[in-house]
Amino acid sequence: MAFQSFFRPEGIVLIGATSDPSKLGHGVAENLMTFPGVVHFVGRESGVMLGRSIYASLEQVPDPVDLAVVLVPAHAVPDVLRACGRRGVRSVVIASGGFRETGHEGAALERTCVEIANRHGIRFLGPNCIGVIDTHVPLDTTFLGPSRAPEGSVGFLSHSGALCAAVIDWSRGEGFGFSRLVSLGNQADLTETDLLPAVAEDAATEVIAMYMEGIGDGRGFVDAALGTETPIVVHKAGRFAAGQRAATSHTGALAGDEAAFDAAFRRAGVLRASSTKEMFDWARSLAWLPAMRGPNVAIVTNAGGPGVIAADVVEQAGLSLAKLSEATTAELRILLPPAAGVTNPVDMLASATTEQYAQSLQTVLADDGVDAAMVILPPPPRQRAEDIADALASLNYTKPLVVALMGGPAIGMAADRLRAARIPDYRFPTEAAGALGALYRRSTFRRHTLCVSPADGGGAPIAGEGWLGQVAALALIEDSGIPSVSTVGAADAGEAVRAAASLEYPIAMKAEAPGLIHKSEAGGVILGLENPTDVRRAFHLLSERHKGLLGVVVQPMVSGDQELVVGVIRDPQFGPLLMFGSGGVGVEGLKDVAFALAPITYEDIEYLLSETVAGRNLPEAAVREVEGVLVRLGALAADHPEIVEMEINPLVVRSLGEVRALDARVRVGQSTGQEPDTSIEG
Repeated sequence: MAFQSFFRPEGIVLIGATSDPSKLGHGVAENLMTFPGVVHFVGRESGVMLGRSIYASLEQVPDPVDLAVVLVPAHAVPDVLRACGRRGVRSVVIASGGFRETGHEGAALERTCVEIANRHGIRFLGPNCIGVIDTHVPLDTTFLGPSRAPEGSVGFLSHSGALCAAVIDWSRGEGFGFSRLVSLGNQADLTETDLLPAVAEDAATEVIAMYMEGIGDGRGFVDAALGTETPIVVHKAGRFAAGQRAATSHTGALAGDEAAFDAAFRRAGVLRASSTKEMFDWARSLAWLPAMRGPNVAIVTNAGGPGVIAADVVEQAGLSLAKLSEATTAELRILLPPAAGVTNPVDMLASATTEQYAQSLQTVLADDGVDAAMVILPPPPRQRAEDIADALASLNYTKPLVVALMGGPAIGMAADRLRAARIPDYRFPTEAAGALGALYRRSTFRRHTLCVSPADGGGAPIAGEGWLGQVAALALIEDSGIPSVSTVGAADAGEAVRAAASLEYPIAMKAEAPGLIHKSEAGGVILGLENPTDVRRAFHLLSERHKGLLGVVVQPMVSGDQELVVGVIRDPQFGPLLMFGSGGVGVEGLKDVAFALAPITYEDIEYLLSETVAGRNLPEAAVREVEGVLVRLGALAADHPEIVEMEINPLVVRSLGEVRALDARVRVGQSTGQEPDTSIEG
C-alpha cells in the first residue's frame, strides 16, 4: 500500500515533545500513547515522559523509526528534515505552522523544506496540519484533545485541521465513526490526490468524505477517484468566491471555476455536497446501505403533512415516487384502518402501532416496483419511538431504507437503535431524500469511455498569441472536421465587393478590429447585403464604427432552425472544459449551457444533450452531427494546449440535420491548465 508508514508505521518519533501539559507537543505525545507499536520522543529537555525517554536528538533514537511527527518552530523544520534524511526516515508529518499561510517569508521557508525533502527522498504531510488518525490501529498523530475519534468506516480528508477537530466531536452525536482521517494542511508535498488511494485501499473504509478548497492536479485527482471503487463525497468550499478568473468569450464568462469542478466530479463519479453536514449525511447512506437498482421510492408515514413534504423532496432529489402494485395496496388495506392511505405515500394515520409500522414497511419493500423506502417517524402519540425503531431493525430486507426520525429528545433512544442497526436516520424528509438521491447517483455511475475523434493526433502547434482572425479561426475549425460557412477576408471595400461576388448574395459582413470579440453586441455585423453597392456602404459604415479597422470578413447569409453555442475554456486546474448549449447573441442571458471535461466521453455527450434545452430540442436528424462537433472540438482543444479559449457561436442547425459554424473565436497563448492523458479510457 502506498504511504503505508503514515498509517501503519513500525516506529514513530515525535520531534518537539515536551512535558509541559499546556503545550501542543505534550498533546501529541499523549495521543501517540494509544499506538501499539514503538514510540520515541525527541525534545529540548531530558528525562522521562509518559514512561518513555526524551532524547536530545534523532541520532540517539533506537530503531525502528519510519514515521516522524514534527512540532518545532518553523525556522527549525529544515534542520529536522535534514536529520530525518540522514537517519533514513522517509515519512514525515509537519504539524508546525508559520509557513506559506503567514506570507512571503513563510512561503520561502516552505519551498526550502520541499527542496530538502526531495533531496532526501522524504514525503511529508503539511506543514500546518494536525496529521493523521487511524482508529483501527489505533494511531493518532494529532494534538487534539482527549476526545478520541470514534471508530467507524468513514475515511475523511480535509484541507482544514480545525474542521477535523469539529467533525470528530460532532460525529459522536450522529452515530457514525471514522476509519482514517487526514489533515492535509498546506499540501507543500503530499496532496489529497496522493493520499486518496491510501485511504480508499484501507479495508475498514467504506466511504470517503473530503473537505477541499481547491485541487492542484485536477486531472490527477479525477484519475485517482476513478481508480477506486470506494464512494467519494466532497464538500468543495468557495463556490461563490468573488475572485473568479476573468475571461472574454461567452464560454469563459459562463464557465467559472465551479463548472470545472462539477464537470470533473461528474466524470470521476464523485458526489458533490453543498455543506459539510450534507456530506456526512450522504456518507452514512453510502457506507451503510446497499446499492439502489432504480429511482423508485416508497414512503411510509403516520402523518399526512410530512408525507406530502417527502413526496416533494423525493422528486427534488432526482428520484421518483414508486407506483405500488394492486397486490401491495390490497395487503395494506388489510393491515391498516379504513381511513388510511394505501397509495404512495402510505399514510397509516396517527394511531399506527409498532406492528403496523413494521408490517407496512415489509409489504412495500416486497413490491418489485419499489427500489428504496423512507419511513417517517415523528414521536408517536401512543407508542414508543424506540420500540418502532427496534421493529424496523428486525425486518429482513435487501433494499435501502432511511428513516426521517422527526423530533428531539423524544426520539433520542430510537436514533441510537437505528444507528446500531446501520439504518441512517435524519431529522427531516429533505435530508433523508437527499441521502437516497446520492445513493442512487452513485449506484448508477458508469465509468466513462473516451470518444475518439478522426481529428485526434494534433498537428503542428498554432503560431502566435492572442485572438486569431475570423478567417484563421474558421479555417482551424474546418480543418478539425467541423463544417463551417464559406468565409473570405477583405482589407478594403473593393476586396469586399470581389469577395461577395465569389460567394452568393445576400451577404453578411463582419468587422475585424483590435479588441472586437463580441461583434454583434458592438455593431460589428451587418446582414442582408443584396448587391455591390450595399457591400461598399457596409464596409464604410463599419470603418466609421470601429476605429483601427483591420478589415472585414464576408460570408453568404445562412439561416437555420436552431442556433447553438459550442466552446472551450482552459481551466487552470482541470485543463480544457467543453461547453454546449443555446447560442446566438443572447447566449449569456439564456444561460442554457452545460459543461464537460475535454476530450469528451460518450457519457458526457448524453449529459450535455439531456441537461440543456438546446440538446433536448435538437431534431433527431441533427443529433449525430452535433455529437461529431462536440467530439472534434474537444479533441482539438486536448491536442493543442496552446488554445486558451475557443468558441463557435452560432453553430447553426439547418434542415435535414446539417450543421454549419458561422462564427468562431480562438485565443492562443501560454497553457496554464493540467493537460489530460488522452491515451486511456475511463
